[in-house]
Amino acid sequence: MNIFLYVIILSISTPLFSQTKPDALVEYRNGNYEEAIAICKIELQENASNVDSHIVMCWSLIKLSRYSEAREYARTVRSISRYDPRVSEILGEINFYEGRNREALQYFQEYLNLSTEGPRTESVYYFLGELYIRQGHFRQADIALSLAVHWQPQNTLWLTRLAYAQEKAGDYQVAAVTYQRALALDSRFQDALRGLERTRQAMKIR
Repeated sequence: MNIFLYVIILSISTPLFSQTKPDALVEYRNGNYEEAIAICKIELQENASNVDSHIVMCWSLIKLSRYSEAREYARTVRSISRYDPRVSEILGEINFYEGRNREALQYFQEYLNLSTEGPRTESVYYFLGELYIRQGHFRQADIALSLAVHWQPQNTLWLTRLAYAQEKAGDYQVAAVTYQRALALDSRFQDALRGLERTRQAMKIR
């Protein structure tokens, strides 16, 4: 075979047999959290200061409810990149799920100070709304959840939680409309169905 033809054939066929490097973020987005963690560990062995590997590691550990492990990685990456807003959001989530409301609020507010329109802004407003509900601050919850829904208007759960905050604040008519918006997306969503019934009963009593 002509040597030049052989080189051409080899250059075309080689990519077919080459292996794509595993991507932790892709695995995370696909819900393969253990696989994402395994990839991140390898990346961190190669470069312990790899901020993105630490971040994806934290996200994956949170999804698996392994909060203490996520906190250790978050603290490490915070020492590397002090003002990365993703770390603030991660620490906010960890504290939220562990019931440390005051600390969670501080970290979520820090995130918003560092990144007013970051990729997790809508989630931060949702968490803030839930925290305000826990604390009985329903007007503040209404504001935070309204902002979350502004970013994700098709989110049935968030709409329902917004309606709940409005209901608890005594704004029954507004709450009823919001529950109906949630039910327009999912007519069988039980929390919204029960909430709509409660608000209608409350309006009758009034």
